Amino acid sequence: MASRGKSRERVEPTFGDGPEEDDDEIRLDAGDRIGGKRTASRSKTRAAKSEPKTSRGSKQKRGRKRRSSGGLSGLISRMIYWCIVLGIWGGIGIAGVVAYYGARMPSANVWSIPERPPNVKIVSVEGTVIANRGATGGEALALEDMSPFIPQAVIAIEDRRFYSHFGVDPLGLARAVVTNLISGRTVQGGSTLTQQLAKNLFLSPERTLERKVQEVLLSFWLEHKFTKDQILAMYLNRVYFGSNAYGVEAASRRYFSKSARDVNLGEAALLAGLLKAPSRLSPARDPEAAEARAQVVLGAMREEGFISEDEIKTAMSQPPTQAKRYWTGAGQYVADMVLDEVKMLVGTVGEDLVVETTIDMNLERKAEEAIVETLEAEGDKLKASQAALVSIDGTGAIRALVGGKDYADSQFNRAVKAKRQPGSAFKPFVYAAALEMGARPDSTRNDAPIRIGAWTPENYDEKYRGPVTLSKALAESLNTIAAQLVMEVGPDHVIKLAHRLGIESELQSNASIALGTSEVSLLELTAAYAPFMNGGYKATPHIVRRISNVDGKVLYENDYAEPPRVLSEPIIANMNRMMKGVIEEGTGKKARLDRWEAAGKTGTTQSFRDALFVGYTSNLTTGVWFGNDDGQSMKKVTGGGLPAKAWHDFMTAAHAGLTPVPLAGEGYVEPQPEPTTIGTIISDVFSGGEERYPAARPTAQQGLPPEDLPTAGPPQDNTEQGGYDGPVPPADVGGGSPVQPATRRTTLLDIIMGQ
Repeated sequence: MASRGKSRERVEPTFGDGPEEDDDEIRLDAGDRIGGKRTASRSKTRAAKSEPKTSRGSKQKRGRKRRSSGGLSGLISRMIYWCIVLGIWGGIGIAGVVAYYGARMPSANVWSIPERPPNVKIVSVEGTVIANRGATGGEALALEDMSPFIPQAVIAIEDRRFYSHFGVDPLGLARAVVTNLISGRTVQGGSTLTQQLAKNLFLSPERTLERKVQEVLLSFWLEHKFTKDQILAMYLNRVYFGSNAYGVEAASRRYFSKSARDVNLGEAALLAGLLKAPSRLSPARDPEAAEARAQVVLGAMREEGFISEDEIKTAMSQPPTQAKRYWTGAGQYVADMVLDEVKMLVGTVGEDLVVETTIDMNLERKAEEAIVETLEAEGDKLKASQAALVSIDGTGAIRALVGGKDYADSQFNRAVKAKRQPGSAFKPFVYAAALEMGARPDSTRNDAPIRIGAWTPENYDEKYRGPVTLSKALAESLNTIAAQLVMEVGPDHVIKLAHRLGIESELQSNASIALGTSEVSLLELTAAYAPFMNGGYKATPHIVRRISNVDGKVLYENDYAEPPRVLSEPIIANMNRMMKGVIEEGTGKKARLDRWEAAGKTGTTQSFRDALFVGYTSNLTTGVWFGNDDGQSMKKVTGGGLPAKAWHDFMTAAHAGLTPVPLAGEGYVEPQPEPTTIGTIISDVFSGGEERYPAARPTAQQGLPPEDLPTAGPPQDNTEQGGYDGPVPPADVGGGSPVQPATRRTTLLDIIMGQ
């Protein structure tokens, strides 16, 4: 019994070999028994003592390592997994979008490059390009014909991997995205040159997903269909460079007044810089911004190895380009005129054309210089703001034409479209009509106050000289004598002659036509003077010589080889002698030329609104006009002032280095009348022989068509038109009674005076 009360140590059953067993094996713990607290405690202590410390620590570290390693790799694995999933679904989505929008496009089998809008290239007689006209503003050039700096500059700043990508540049696109994200705004685009070309050729500028998808598809097609050089050439010939210039040729002529063939490095960089913002960076709008952008382009070209540091220094040392806000140069007036004629000659322009003109660019530049320099020197002081000049040769070919001071400021062609009173510049037609009716340069008329109905013309200086010859009257531009001559020959005959010589405008049949009150254009007035220069033949003004397409097929060619005679040789000879006097001793002295015979006539309208000088040598007939577009009076500017001076400057430059040639009719000898015996003279005196004005009438033998010969008949009633009783010579000289049919006796004084 006593033995029962003794405490004996209990041996726990185990499965295994003691302390080396694994923690994962099943065993009983002290907590699993009832009343075994002390024993359990003792058991735990023994187990703890028997277990090696190093083994427990390493197990804990290995467990933590396994948990840590499994979490990071799992995260990466999950990310890769979901990226793949999202990529697959994204690809499916993109493919669906591309398929949808691609299905909305026409079949690739019918895709083709749109025709470039037709261009009209206008060239001078020597082949120099005057201007281009058309929607693009310039012709298309092959890549090898351009300055090599142009494609280099464009590639460097717009698409550095142009020759390596397949139409879309993923690297460039990624770079653009990153740059824009960093900047917080759109500062860089990811489109390639091919994409930009696709957009320009086929698509609208709107920013939509559909347009972008179609742009990419079209880019792939372009890359497949054309070579890189062909794509680049198409791009450079169609892209917009600002200021209504499409293509490098148009832009080069717009900003530098030269062909893209001749563009230097600095100019090429400026053109390439415009592509970012053509309107804002245009040198015609902001030269400083254009220059700053050009320097960025130069830096990009250096990075790409296209140019060296020395070339950059040379380019940057050039003065900034200063371009006017619009096309400039007198040749632009010519181009507008030519385009109007082309449409009349060949109809609608549907293909590229080359128009050969009669313009001599050397003369054109000299004409512009004469006009601009005269206006800049004295225009403000004399209140003259505009001028025009036209010069033609003996065939009527227009050799130079200036329609105004500056085409950039005003595109209105004052030489062709403006009609103004010619003033006394119309008088040569009156005198020529009088010569045809039998008058002579040495015929005498009385310079005195004259009244024709209610009209009383006065001379410019308000003085009267008494009896004067017609030569002196024309040289000094006496209004009273011109009015008398109109009354002698009749306004209708003067109008017929003016129309015969080249005036096309409607002329009013009244006495005041003697002073040039009917409006005409400077071109037709100048052309009507040309027969005095060329020996009496009509000079139809023309500016187009030949029109052909780019393949050389001639569509039009003019022919003015056999012009009709409009004035007889005696009339030409006498008119040239008379109009030489205008320059040598009359109102046109400022137009005198060294060594060259010249003739012409001044013209000034009422209140100095218009001033003209039209004159000629044996080579050229040139007309010059000065005035204001609004008709405001100038400060006493006459035809013998600014117009004569500008005419002199131009004609001096135009004849430099040429051998002087006399005017037409210089060697003409007028037939002498048969000698009159003293008996005939005495008989005429005592019989009261009568003479009527005109003393003679022209005949068909003088070279005039029958319909232009004056006919005899009763005086015409032109009271409504001119306020007088009819063209019955010699008018009302000296303030007498109304005009009456005039007959007079031949007196002894007439014989002595040779009349």
